[in-house]
Amino acid sequence: MAACEEEFEVPTEELDVAQGHENFPVSAWPPGAEPEPFQYTPDHVVGPGADIDPSQITFPGCVCVKTPCLPGSCSCLHYEETYDDNLCLRDTGSEAQYAKPIFECNVLCQCGDNCRNRVVQRGLQFDLQVFKTDKKGWGLRTLELISKGKFVCEYAGEVLGFSEVQRRIHLQTTNDSNYIIAIREHIYNGQILETFVDPTYIGNIGRFLNHSCEPNLLMVPTRIDSMVPKLALFAAKDILPGEELSYDYSGRFLNLMDSEDTEKTDNKKLRKPCYCGAKSCTGFLPYDSSLYCPLQKPDIN
Repeated sequence: MAACEEEFEVPTEELDVAQGHENFPVSAWPPGAEPEPFQYTPDHVVGPGADIDPSQITFPGCVCVKTPCLPGSCSCLHYEETYDDNLCLRDTGSEAQYAKPIFECNVLCQCGDNCRNRVVQRGLQFDLQVFKTDKKGWGLRTLELISKGKFVCEYAGEVLGFSEVQRRIHLQTTNDSNYIIAIREHIYNGQILETFVDPTYIGNIGRFLNHSCEPNLLMVPTRIDSMVPKLALFAAKDILPGEELSYDYSGRFLNLMDSEDTEKTDNKKLRKPCYCGAKSCTGFLPYDSSLYCPLQKPDIN
């Protein structure tokens, strides 16, 4: 155990996987090993087919100057306070059935930088390390304690249109890693808002997060300046130093299963084995069949 603890605390010398773009350098293990090259970005960037540029400011700012940002008076807080006094996400208990939308104060708001409704936008606050796993390729772990509810990191990359997502997926071989994530948010009148993010070529440390059937992170779409949501990952429980960080690729909030989960075992020939090691492991990584349907013909009109 002592040897294990010593191992993860030793960073790779002079290597910052984040390339200086985060608040803290992100080390790599083992020494001398480097992940495959990619262009680092701490935020989403616009990619082929995207309807909205994620850097475009969409929301007006609040006018909270003399009073703190609170529900009922702050235009950014539509429902209730998102974070508690320790800047931890409130809804991480078993009573929370789904992810409530988060709207943080933005660049146009008149409240100060110390506003309690500014958490995700402050960026990385923990000492993290990219490391080589036994069976899952590269992974991401923490070198310090992360308390339940704390913001950990984003899953950032190119924001794509659906046709480009299909094109990239159909170019993949069975040996290629698929980093593309599809976020579907259910809004009023039965409408579904889709966001596709791919950090394969341009992305951040979120691309190194592995799946777990019993994850210690949960993902919550968070909007700040743009209608394009930041894919923010929060600690679903206290996470100890040296523990690998993981989330559920299927998008289940707090890993709550429903009756449909047991039925999603089709197309096993296209699915990859899961090595998370959890007692409830399903044996395969989550699979979104809608992204593998026949390619749409491009509109030439």
